[in-house]
Amino acid sequence: MKFRKSAAIAAISVLALTTAACGGKSGSAGDKQSAAPGSSGAPELPAYAVAKGVTIDSATLKAAQKRGKLIIGAKADQPYLGFEDQATKERSGFDIEIATMLAADLGFSKDQIEWKTVDSGVRETAISGGQVDIYAGTYTINDKRKKLVGFAGPYYKAGADLLIRKDDSGITKDTLKNKTVCSIVGSTPLEEIKKDKYGAKTVSLAKYSDCVQQLLTKQVDAVTTDDAILKGYAAKNPTKLKVVGQPFTEEPYGIGMNKDDKVLRDFIDDALAKHEQDGTYKKIYDATLGLSGSPYVAPPAPVKY
Repeated sequence: MKFRKSAAIAAISVLALTTAACGGKSGSAGDKQSAAPGSSGAPELPAYAVAKGVTIDSATLKAAQKRGKLIIGAKADQPYLGFEDQATKERSGFDIEIATMLAADLGFSKDQIEWKTVDSGVRETAISGGQVDIYAGTYTINDKRKKLVGFAGPYYKAGADLLIRKDDSGITKDTLKNKTVCSIVGSTPLEEIKKDKYGAKTVSLAKYSDCVQQLLTKQVDAVTTDDAILKGYAAKNPTKLKVVGQPFTEEPYGIGMNKDDKVLRDFIDDALAKHEQDGTYKKIYDATLGLSGSPYVAPPAPVKY
């Protein structure tokens, strides 16, 4: 399957959002939840062949090889994107699988990965300060960040979308006049949806999980944020919620790394392209994002930043 620049795929882990980009519980007791990635009820995750003797001239890689482990920054609280089970400390989700796949290409097995949870506000500091070797966690590529860190990708083209009740077929981005849309305080999607062209009423809450709860109880008509996050909630509530599938912004997600390590960026770009072509991407999607019911779409072609 070839890349399509306008395409979008999605990414996601398991359970509940808890911070500004996510929140706690969603749904109500007894809701049927999609199978967790890697569980017996989900499609099988791909196996990643660990490369031997990788010798690219990357300072980041050489340091990781010397310490015997690759340090990967990630989110820990995003359903079906990047989630850490607090009991088992296991990581799961689309971003986690993409990063694990890339680690194998660099010569590191799952046991040689050290996961480090990095909050959104300190990602550039963690990368430029060498606290992580690479970062994979709904990290939008933009000009401001490119002055501070390097990016491989994009590996996923996100966009603000709408989460609605599954039995509501009348809501799209073009039919929001007088509809009530919820998002978190200060979020970009909230500011977008406030524009006069949409005609929507808005509610701003502290957590997306609170918005989802109000959607389930019919206090609001829709929830908006990046489609990847919304698909996580749809996967948690597959009989009650769905994503409209009409993104109205563009948020290209990239793999963050040291700004000066062009060799590593190029290596990862090539790896992303290879794994889309060999079907690994779709297998990852089917076992994570695909649990939301949203169809697979090939990722955009990596851009040499």
